[in-house]
Amino acid sequence: MSLFTPEFGLVFWMLVIFVILLGVLGKYAWPAIIKSVEERAAFIDKGVEFTREAEKDREQARADARVLLTDARKQQMEIMQQAERAKQEIIDTAQKTAAHEAKRIMESAKLSIEQAKVDAEFQLRERAGALSLQIAEQVIRRSLAGEEAQMELIERLLNEEG
Repeated sequence: MSLFTPEFGLVFWMLVIFVILLGVLGKYAWPAIIKSVEERAAFIDKGVEFTREAEKDREQARADARVLLTDARKQQMEIMQQAERAKQEIIDTAQKTAAHEAKRIMESAKLSIEQAKVDAEFQLRERAGALSLQIAEQVIRRSLAGEEAQMELIERLLNEEG
């Protein structure tokens, strides 16, 4: 049983070494360990505070983003409305211009038709006159074909003048 029960001297020296070791650790190691633990706790506290601030910043950024998005949508709507108005103005201007141009073309066509009508009447009169002269010439030639008819015509003309 001596294996399980230590002698008094062994226990004494173990106790002395334990007290010395406890004194050395208490003097040098514990302050460093406690300082390290406190620094770690302060670092964790700073990290938690930083996380809270980051969360607040993130929420603020989300709110700002919502506001910016709302403003951007409003601006987009305004731009779309301006573009629609500009499109309508361009269409109205183009329609007015087209109507004016069509009116001008119609007036020009009327003038051209009137001029063509006058030219056609003039040509028709010239042709009618030329045909009348040709018909008259042929009628006179037939009626004056003989010498007796020619003498009769000459006498009649002389009698009318004199």
